[in-house]
Parts: sequence; structure tokens; C-alpha cells
Amino acid sequence: MRTGRLGRSTVEVTELGFGGGPLGGLFEPLDDDTAAGALEAAWQSGIRYFDTSPHYGIGHSERRIGDFLGRRPRNGFTLSTKVGRLLVPQDPAGRTDEAFMVPATHRRVWDFSRDGILRSVEDSLARMGVDCFDVLFLHDAEGRFEDALRHGYPALAELRAQGVVGAVGAGMHHTGMLTRFVRETDADVVMLSGRYTLLEHSALDDLLPACAERGVPVLAASVFNSGLLAAPRPADGAFYDYGPAPSELLRRAHRIADVCEAHGVTLPQAAMAFPLLHPVVAGIVVGMRSAEEVRADVAAFEADVPAGLWSDLRGEGLLDERAPVGD
Repeated sequence: MRTGRLGRSTVEVTELGFGGGPLGGLFEPLDDDTAAGALEAAWQSGIRYFDTSPHYGIGHSERRIGDFLGRRPRNGFTLSTKVGRLLVPQDPAGRTDEAFMVPATHRRVWDFSRDGILRSVEDSLARMGVDCFDVLFLHDAEGRFEDALRHGYPALAELRAQGVVGAVGAGMHHTGMLTRFVRETDADVVMLSGRYTLLEHSALDDLLPACAERGVPVLAASVFNSGLLAAPRPADGAFYDYGPAPSELLRRAHRIADVCEAHGVTLPQAAMAFPLLHPVVAGIVVGMRSAEEVRADVAAFEADVPAGLWSDLRGEGLLDERAPVGD
């Protein structure tokens, strides 16, 4: 599997990265054996970039990925996690976490201060059983952006200067805030969630031009928009941005699927191929929860997508004219 370097850093990622959200019990419970099977299938397929966060399953995703990678040479993979939320133990009292299907053993506390960042990194290292991270991202800072920019980023830059981490950046869905982040910091990379996909091209307005100007690569996450693009034909009730898809987007996804079928391509194959056509996109990060899902995603990632698909999508008004498609 091809790899790419993250900007001016020495960190490299495979073009297809393993997203750890589902390993935290996103949408439905997940047992340890199934999670381990997904990670093993990813490793066997050649994936060597693994991304996680304390937020995902209030530590479950970090623990599971750490357990798996702890049996592999540390120089054989690239690992990223995120900062901005601290996990504070609590009595679950029989409750399930509000965001993931796991017992509510911890609560999240937002903290983008220097001390909060350092504590978050220390906690994540302990949960994962590793001695370092390759990449650290400020996570979901939309509601606390000034704190993240003025206090969180300098803490990450300090860790980078000390050699504790190889690359630093931010992971969000708000393209305007990420654009400011790129322009006002010396970030190595940003992770963009769900805003440069077959259905959503808003990153072309601001973020992608800024990244091209500043030499900051993008890792595109949520390329299936939380599920709407994950099947050859989106089902009624399919998710978009972690909630039921609006009817207008559902119709648009079906129109895209029509054009894909005419070219012998599936919607997931096109969804994985599209972001990588932009020169600033260094890779995509896809959440996977089982060995079967990993194998299906890898097969879709490796499929040949004809250039004619993109021109026909443009002709149907389904693809932004500004989107690079290699023509």
C-alpha cells in the first residue's frame, strides 16, 4: 500500500488509514474479539496507519488498538490520537455512554489548556501501552476554537519541538476554523471530517486552497459521510453526519450511484477514490469494525475507477467543477 509523508515532518502514513471510532462501540456494541479481528485484517492488508481518540468509546478504542499494536515493532506503524477531552472516572450506575455503546465508566471534560493537553497525552500513552505517538490532533474544537488555537496548539508544538511527537495538527469538520488553524499555526497536517466527499465539497472554498498554499496535507475522514456512501445503494434511514440523512442528500446519493453503476463502479469505490484525487490529500481514514468490513473496504479502495466517471458526474452537476479529477 502506498505511503505519503505528512508535510515537512518525517511521519508517513498509508493512503488508507484505519479509523478507530467503530472500535469504541459507535452506533452498536462491539466485543474485543471482533475488534481484534478487524485490526488483524487491516494489518494483513498492508494498512500501517492507525488513528484513534480518547473520545471513541471513552478509552475503549485506544485500549484495543494499543493491545494489538503492542505486539508489533514500534517502527512498523504510524499511530495518531487526539487531545481536548479528558476522561474522568465515574460510577456508571448501569448507564451507557451517551455517544458510544459502552458502560458509562467515565465522563468527558473539555480541556485545551497546556496542562490538559499534557495530561491527555500521558493518559493516552498509559491506556495504549506505547511510549510515543507519531501524530497528535486537537479534536472537535469547534465549540472551543480560540482556546484550542491559543493554548492547545502551542502545547502540541512544544511536544513536537521536544521530539515527543513527530507531527501535530487538528481534526474537525468546520472548514473555516481549520483554514484559520492552517494559516495561523505551523501545523504539519489536518484531519477533515466529512467535508471533502462525493456529497460535500465545501472544503474547496477555503481549506484546500489554504493547505495547498501552506504545504499542509489533509487526511480525509468520514469519506462515507457516516454511512450514506458506504453501500452500493443507500438505504432509507442511512446516516449522514451521525444522524438520519436528509431526503435531498439521499436522492443525490442515488443519482451518484446511478452514474457509478453505468461505469461498473460502486458508490463506496468512488467515495474512497474521490478525495485522493486532490493533490493536498495525503490519505483517507476509514472507520472499520470487523474483519469482513476491513476486507470489503480494502477491496473497494483498491478498485480501478475510470476517469470517465468523474467527467460524467460533472456533466450531471453532481461534482464541483473545481474538484481535481486528474483530467
